[in-house]
Amino acid sequence: MNKRPEQLNGNTHKVQVACGNLYITVNKHEDKIVEVFATLGKGGSCIHCFCEFATRMLTLALRMGVSVEYIIKQGVGIQCPQPIMFPKENKVLSCPDAIVKVLQREVDNG
Repeated sequence: MNKRPEQLNGNTHKVQVACGNLYITVNKHEDKIVEVFATLGKGGSCIHCFCEFATRMLTLALRMGVSVEYIIKQGVGIQCPQPIMFPKENKVLSCPDAIVKVLQREVDNG
């Protein structure tokens, strides 16, 4: 497993999902995504805990060498009962869908 450097550069994205604002932080090292965090809701809430666990697993997968493209492919299109469908070009189907869309944006922007 790759060791985490002391300092990373990253971006935090605010994405509207059915449950509120999802804040997704993507950290890079040498232009490679190495770490992902997502926060939604108050600390201790079920959705907050889910987001923390999901992004810990994403980060672990990245550190173990799983490609970000493979992770994106697995998450695209996962839909919750109340997706955000408008505007149509930016529809967000769920928290996992939002996370992988942000990852794709980060990949596309280098």
